[in-house]
Amino acid sequence: MKTFCIIVAGGKGLRMGTDIPKQFLLLNGKPILIRTLEAFLSYDPFIEIILALAADHFPYWKKLCEKYHFKDAVKLVEGGKTRFHSVRNALQTIQSDGIIAVHDGVRPLITSGFIDVCFKDAEKYKTAIPCIPVTESIREIEGEKNHRVDRSKFVLIQTPQVFSVKLLKEAFLQPYQKEFTDEANMVENMGIPVHLTTGIPENIKITNRIDLLFAEAFLLASDSKKQ
Repeated sequence: MKTFCIIVAGGKGLRMGTDIPKQFLLLNGKPILIRTLEAFLSYDPFIEIILALAADHFPYWKKLCEKYHFKDAVKLVEGGKTRFHSVRNALQTIQSDGIIAVHDGVRPLITSGFIDVCFKDAEKYKTAIPCIPVTESIREIEGEKNHRVDRSKFVLIQTPQVFSVKLLKEAFLQPYQKEFTDEANMVENMGIPVHLTTGIPENIKITNRIDLLFAEAFLLASDSKKQ
C-alpha cells in the first residue's frame, strides 16, 4: 500500500531562545528536521513526504536540500497559521489512497522500527495514535482550587499519528475548531474512535534547551552502543 508522510515544521522556536527556528538547530552536527526526515526515508525510501514549512523559511530549506540531497525526496508546501491549516495544505497535494502519517518535524528520535509499528496498526485499525503512560503525579486545576487525579487514566500523545488517507481527508472536510490540536481530535470529532499504539519514551518533541540536551545525550549513548 502507498505510504505518505506529512511533516509539520512551521514553528518559530521562540521557547528555544534562538534566532534560528528550532527545527533547523543542529543536533549532534545535523539539523533536527533532517534527522526526522531521514528516519522516514529509512523506513521506506519510496515514501512520499510532504513538508509544511513557513514561507519565509523556504530559502533556508533549499540550502539544506543542496547540502543533504533532499531535493527530490521531499515535496514542499506552505504552512498555515495553525497545525490544522498546515496539514490541510499538505493533504491537498495527495491524489491517491494509502496510509498517511502526520509527524512533528521536531521529533527526530523516532525510529524506522517504530514507524513500521504505527503504519501496520493503521492498516489494521484505520488509525494509530502513539502514546506513553504518565509517570508523574498530576493535578487538575479548577479556578482557585486543585485536586489529584488518577494518572493511570491518562496518557501522553505522540506522533506520528497514522490514518488511512481516505479517513484523514474526510476529517479535514470539517471546519476548523480551536480544539483541533491534532488529527486524532478531528477523527474523534466525527464519532470515530481512535486506536492507541504504545509509543516509545525517547520520541520526545524538542521544544526547549533541556529537550535538546536530552536528545544529544540519547544519540551519543545510542552511537556508543553500536560501536
